[in-house]
Amino acid sequence: MPQSFVLQNKEKLEKLKSQADQFCQRLGKYRMPFAWTAIHLMNIVSSAGSLERDSTEVEISTGERKGSWSERRNSSIVGRRSLERTTSGDDACNLTSFRPATLTVTNFFKQEGDRLSDEDLYKFLADMRRPSSVLRRLRPITAQLKIDISPAPENPHYCLTPELLQVKLYPDSRVRPTREILEFPARDVYVPNTTYRNLLYIYPQSLNFANRQGSARNITVKVQFMYGEDPSNAMPVIFGKSSCSEFSKEAYTAVVYHNRSPDFHEEIKVKLPATLTDHHHLLFTFYHVSCQQKQNTPLETPVGYTWIPMLQNGRLKTGQFCLPVSLEKPPQAYSVLSPEVPLPGMKWVDNHKGVFNVEVVAVSSIHTQDPYLDKFFALVNALDEHMFPVRIGDMRIMENNLENELKSSISALNSSQLEPVVRFLHLLLDKLILLVVRPPVIAGQIVNLGQASFEAMASIINRLHKNLEGNHDQHGRNSLLASYIYYVFRLPHTYSNSPSPGPGGLGGSVHYATMARSAVRPASLNLNRSRSLSNSNPDISGTPTSPDDEVRSIIGSKAMDRSCNRMSSHTETSSFLQTLTGRLPTKKLFHEELALQWVVCSGGVRESALQQAWFFFELMVKSMVHHLYFNDKLDAPRKSRFPERFMDDIAALVSTIASDIVSRFQKDTEMVERLNTSLAFFLNDLLSVMDRGFVFSLIKTCYKQVSSKLYSLPNPSVLVSLRLDFLRIVCSHEHYVTLNLPCSLLTPPASPSPSVSSATSQSSGFSTNVQDQKIANMFELSVPFRQQHYLAGLVLTELAVILDPDAEGLFGLHKKVINMVHNLLSSHDSDPRYSDPQTKARVAMLYLPLIGIIMETVPQLYDFTETHNQRGRPICIAPDDYESESGSMISQTVAMAIAGTSVPQLTRPGSFLLTSSSGRQHTTFSAESSRSLLICLLWVLKNADETVLQKWFTDLSVLQLNRLLDLLYLCVSCFEYKGKKVFERMNSLTFKKSKDMRAKLEEAILGSIGARQEMVRRSRGQLGTYTISSPSERSPSGSAFGSQENLRWRKDMTHWRQNTEKLDKSRAEIEHEALIDGNLATEANLIILDTLEIVVQTVSVTESKESILGGVLKVLLHSMACNQSAVYLQHCFATQRALVSKFPELLFEEETEQCADLCLRLLRHCSSSVGPIRSHAGASLYLLMRQNFEIGNNFARVKMQVTMSLSSLVGTSQNFNEEFLRRSLKTILTYAEEDLELRETTFPDQVQDLVFNLHMILSDTVKMKEHQEDPEMLIDLMYRIAKGYQTSPDLRLTWLQNMAGKHSERSNHAEAAQCLVHSAALVAEYLSMLEDRKYLPVGCVTFQNISSNVLEESAVSDDVVSPDEEGICSGKYFTESGLVGLLEQAAASFSMAGMYEAVNEVYKVLIPIHEANRDAKKLSTIHGKLQEAFSKIVHQSTGWERMFGTYFRVGFYGTKFGDLDEQEFVYKEPAITKLAEISHRLEGFYGERFGEDVVEVIKDSNPVDKCKLDPNKAYIQITYVEPYFDTYEMKDRITYFDKNYNLRRFMYCTPFTLDGRAHGELHEQFKRKTILTTSHAFPYIKTRVNVTHKEEIILTPIEVAIEDMQKKTQELAFATHQDPADPKMLQMVLQGSVGTTVNQGPLEVAQVFLSEIPSDPKLFRHHNKLRLCFRDFTKRCEDALRKNKSLIGPDQKEYQRELERNYHRLKEALQPLINRKIPQLYKAVLPVTCHRDSFSRMSLRKMDL
Repeated sequence: MPQSFVLQNKEKLEKLKSQADQFCQRLGKYRMPFAWTAIHLMNIVSSAGSLERDSTEVEISTGERKGSWSERRNSSIVGRRSLERTTSGDDACNLTSFRPATLTVTNFFKQEGDRLSDEDLYKFLADMRRPSSVLRRLRPITAQLKIDISPAPENPHYCLTPELLQVKLYPDSRVRPTREILEFPARDVYVPNTTYRNLLYIYPQSLNFANRQGSARNITVKVQFMYGEDPSNAMPVIFGKSSCSEFSKEAYTAVVYHNRSPDFHEEIKVKLPATLTDHHHLLFTFYHVSCQQKQNTPLETPVGYTWIPMLQNGRLKTGQFCLPVSLEKPPQAYSVLSPEVPLPGMKWVDNHKGVFNVEVVAVSSIHTQDPYLDKFFALVNALDEHMFPVRIGDMRIMENNLENELKSSISALNSSQLEPVVRFLHLLLDKLILLVVRPPVIAGQIVNLGQASFEAMASIINRLHKNLEGNHDQHGRNSLLASYIYYVFRLPHTYSNSPSPGPGGLGGSVHYATMARSAVRPASLNLNRSRSLSNSNPDISGTPTSPDDEVRSIIGSKAMDRSCNRMSSHTETSSFLQTLTGRLPTKKLFHEELALQWVVCSGGVRESALQQAWFFFELMVKSMVHHLYFNDKLDAPRKSRFPERFMDDIAALVSTIASDIVSRFQKDTEMVERLNTSLAFFLNDLLSVMDRGFVFSLIKTCYKQVSSKLYSLPNPSVLVSLRLDFLRIVCSHEHYVTLNLPCSLLTPPASPSPSVSSATSQSSGFSTNVQDQKIANMFELSVPFRQQHYLAGLVLTELAVILDPDAEGLFGLHKKVINMVHNLLSSHDSDPRYSDPQTKARVAMLYLPLIGIIMETVPQLYDFTETHNQRGRPICIAPDDYESESGSMISQTVAMAIAGTSVPQLTRPGSFLLTSSSGRQHTTFSAESSRSLLICLLWVLKNADETVLQKWFTDLSVLQLNRLLDLLYLCVSCFEYKGKKVFERMNSLTFKKSKDMRAKLEEAILGSIGARQEMVRRSRGQLGTYTISSPSERSPSGSAFGSQENLRWRKDMTHWRQNTEKLDKSRAEIEHEALIDGNLATEANLIILDTLEIVVQTVSVTESKESILGGVLKVLLHSMACNQSAVYLQHCFATQRALVSKFPELLFEEETEQCADLCLRLLRHCSSSVGPIRSHAGASLYLLMRQNFEIGNNFARVKMQVTMSLSSLVGTSQNFNEEFLRRSLKTILTYAEEDLELRETTFPDQVQDLVFNLHMILSDTVKMKEHQEDPEMLIDLMYRIAKGYQTSPDLRLTWLQNMAGKHSERSNHAEAAQCLVHSAALVAEYLSMLEDRKYLPVGCVTFQNISSNVLEESAVSDDVVSPDEEGICSGKYFTESGLVGLLEQAAASFSMAGMYEAVNEVYKVLIPIHEANRDAKKLSTIHGKLQEAFSKIVHQSTGWERMFGTYFRVGFYGTKFGDLDEQEFVYKEPAITKLAEISHRLEGFYGERFGEDVVEVIKDSNPVDKCKLDPNKAYIQITYVEPYFDTYEMKDRITYFDKNYNLRRFMYCTPFTLDGRAHGELHEQFKRKTILTTSHAFPYIKTRVNVTHKEEIILTPIEVAIEDMQKKTQELAFATHQDPADPKMLQMVLQGSVGTTVNQGPLEVAQVFLSEIPSDPKLFRHHNKLRLCFRDFTKRCEDALRKNKSLIGPDQKEYQRELERNYHRLKEALQPLINRKIPQLYKAVLPVTCHRDSFSRMSLRKMDL
């Protein structure tokens, strides 16, 4: 307010102030609606979420009113009770990205008193959405409201519950609290009550006093909760408003000024007393409030009363009420009656009509608000309290009627609402269980309600399951029920001496196997099962020694510390019920009763129970464990823990359920899957509490049922899959290993499946010695094996049956069964109980048959080697050989065997290999399955006892051992380290794939203290010292899981992780995966190496060692060829050296190809960047040479092979380091010099020679590296290297092939073909020396028709080695078939190059060979190809279709070019290459190399004067050249092919004048013809050939004119005689010849040179020749005109006449010139011609003018 106004109206202000004071004092406790506004929450949420700031300011002002509503049309407007619950999937409301926001609201509207109902408000909201004139009629009020909105934290501090109780932690009561608001969900929320809550909400809605007499206009309603009828009996249970006291006795509604029918908007919240009586009621008093203070008018005048009794027939009364209002105070005892009852003598408003609308809502964990539940609980309660008669609703139930009522109330539970059933679920199930265990005594009779209760439980559980689909875990178990069993269920009896049900007793939760699989962990990952069980009690050992101790330890301590869980304080709400009257004091055992009821039930009940079998199974197991604990039976022997009767029931139950599974698996697939899983988990649990032998017999029962069904099924895979799941779950037992009796020997046991008390089996601690029993039994699924190791036997038999290639229709299960074995092994590996190597060996013993099973699958495994080499894996044995070897191990009896029925003893100990018909195709396993299977194999090989393996290997046949080696070969490829790049690439392609159990399992194999440290530890101090005989030094010891290595995988096991998993892995994760992959590769290869050593030890004493050692070597070499870690390679080289020194003849006599291979591998590793690898490889290479030398005093073979290896390494390997290789060679030289034993021999000199030779190759190689980008230079270098090997045919061949490869890459097929022809010629030379066969080519000469260059391959020089010397020409090409192969390749390349004539020449050499061999098939192929070639020649006769190449002379000038300086080459470029193109290519290439400003292209073709060039620049001169033939040559070169093949001479012309210009007048125009001769004919084995000879011919002007005229005449003749005729071409040539306008045309030439006879007699002949040319020319013109006349149409007649006129003019002008002869030339011939010389050609060669 402005200051001046205040001063003027001071009095008025004072008055206003005092009035305000008065009103506040008098009317302060009443409220009145003043103004309203609406906020669109959805807009706030979406805008606050999208703004990326920490807090958001959202303004909503009057101006914005329009926008804020019209933005989102789909928002639903909510009233007080229709609060829509947004589901988490609702995209309209995404609160995850919601940021704190501050809301400022500035548009308010005055609240009209008569427009307060919900309908009015909805109408306003609708108007706000589409602003209309209606809103303008509303009165805006200026105000500002600020609201802060922010997402609630997960666990807010200082929090108050809806009952205003403090939630712990609440450290300081003075801090401002956070209130939790009770939600009224629109849809039912199914959560059981776990905390006490008893609230009542009252909503007065409207009052209609329109028909009431008297003044009642400003009406308020006072609400009170009364426990009696006296006014003082109001209870302080109404929650106070903000800033008031916590509870008050009354609440008032807001007053609507001057309105007789007001609407109310209050919510009054009442805390209900725990026990209600009939006298509790709600009292509503209506008052008229007088606003003006008048005489004798009180402030409040009561104008009516009404009430609601709280209990009606013992039930809470809630809902919508429309109550009559009494004008007078209600009479005595009114509270028990309802106001609707017409009480005598009372006055009512509007004739006792309902005028007051009110709603009452209860939220209570005491009152069920469901009649069926109410009745049931009331009856059970009456039974416990023994209070009769019972009043329920309008009924009184007497004791004699109780039984029927009780039964009917139990069956009526089905009719109750689902929401209250879920809320009271715990109590309901507890009461039903109580009825089973303690049958009630009614009127002296025991009433057995077991069946009724069981049925009720089954139906309730099924209802929950069907209606709450979203609430299941991955086994289909409803989480509400699971948590009931886990946290709530107790046996309803305790003993005085039992521990109190506090935290020390059963207060925690009983934690046992089945429930340990709560939803946190998928059951398939049982890696974790052996966790330390006690977190709180230090007296309990970390690993329980037996399941009994486990159960004891569970019960004796809190298994889960749940103090942070809000539920914890209420888990005891349904705690033990004391022994009650009205109950039979003797009690039944719940698990026994349950089993009995389940076995005897039938029909729908049985169906319901089967649907939810898991629930009853888990209930039963928990009951059994409680029973043992409370009766101190945990130490009792297992056999006497449970009565015979109960065990029979269990057996019957399992048997019927198994038969259900078998009979119904096709119809109710989903249900049977659940049932199968539940049964398996049940048996798993029973293994912990019952006699193991008994449980095994149950498993056997299930198996029998399945097996008998399997025989009759056409497609058994579904049933087998179910059986796999069953087995997987049973085997996930944490004492699985112990259950398999790993220590007992394979002697027939006394009983079929003995139950050894766990204590004894544990204490024996794997210590018994392995007796020397029949080894084969341990490695086969023999009867003793399967009896002794029962579960392992089942697992392996499953594996064998499913992987058997003859098993029909089971290949879909490969992955599943392999994963089962895989997971088992990885859980053993990570189990700290088995970390000791001896123990691990015992565990591995359970899986020895796995090796045999996997050996049988070799043909089906994924071929990992294909990516490596084109050959694929070396399968040493043809499938036919398997036939002879043995009968199949897996027979038809297997399925029976699984079921445990007898199997005839298998005859042969080594009878493994499959009988597979050779033609049958195997279904190949996927890469993933194969990999898992191989991991399992390696694990067993790694951990099995070495002596046992050795004995077994001794028993195996050669064939089987070779098969094992194939398997190891495959392992090497499978686990090769791929490198980080592959992971990154995979990551970008698919990371969505399952996060690969693989990685976890691989880690499992690794044993993972980081296998890396393990290896480092191994390799210290003993490198190179051991030989084959001591592999044990290196056998990897297993080790416990490390902590760091495995963090990633552990997280993966939880569900939450999977949902939030990003699709891309971080750098660190990729690094980690690569690290694991590397460790795995090393570990796998070390295991393979160990196994190879065992094999070598085994076979070194047998006579069949050669074939096996070859296989060992193959695996070893293959592993050297893969990417390996330094650690592995050091061991690998040591083994390789030992192998070579023990069996030298193996390498140098039998496996010669392997020797070559070994040289290549060793050389490759000599160039490694890792020092230790280099030194090992160097040592190995040196020892190899030494060994070879010692055997034969000549190491030509190794020398040869090393040189060849280096060549192929250089030719093929991209990333090899020449510097490191030189260092290695130096080391080898040093070794040779210091080798005292061999110092006197020629050995050191020979080594020196070899090393020198290798250095030379390397130097050229380095140059090749430099010129990698310059194809011509690269080929030149390769050519030079090949030339250097002229004396060493194998190497020359290698390089020629390298060149052929390079040419093919660049599509230079003609050159590639030439390389192959040269190779073939080389081979032919040496073959003809070796063996004289008529049909073979006689060396190079035979090939000269194909190319004249081939003669350079002839072996004529003195230093040629003779081919019969050892190690020379031993390659595979120096054979007849090698020669044929080379020629066939050459023919193919010629054909690709379009040189079909050459194809014919090649086949001319081939045909005699095939004829000699009578190979009709090959001959027919060849003739077919020849036919193709010739028909192509026919179709492409003109030559335009086959463009063979364009030639350019390229000269290099400038020191920058090095070797190339001043060199001239002829380059062969692809057909139709323009000068500009090659110029651009070379300029670009050298420009990049030397700098663009340095390189310059010389544009003309004149001779280059070096002195005039800039020495710092590089000059390139490029000229187009054409093949040049002398006249005599043209006789032979007829076809287009002839003119483009075998070219050695090329020509180009340069015009010039004597004064230096290029062009001048006709009489001064000279021309220089340059003819180049190359060193080899094109096409050659390279695309550029040096120019070796150059000659120049200079033509005088008249000779130039003669040449021009001859050319013109030729053109005319060609155009005239062309067939078919081409009139356009003809007319073009004619126009050029006779058209008068032609400058420097024929006429001008004649006038210049023929107008007068030359003075120099030397020129007479030229003059005459030109004259004759013109004569010929005019004749040709005439022919052409005649021809044209016959071709033209009438429209060109005029044109023809014009041409003829021109011709005649030309002819007339030429006539005198043509007819003038030189008299001297036509003299009579003199007898002596003394001056004959003067006529010799003027154009002398190289003439200086």
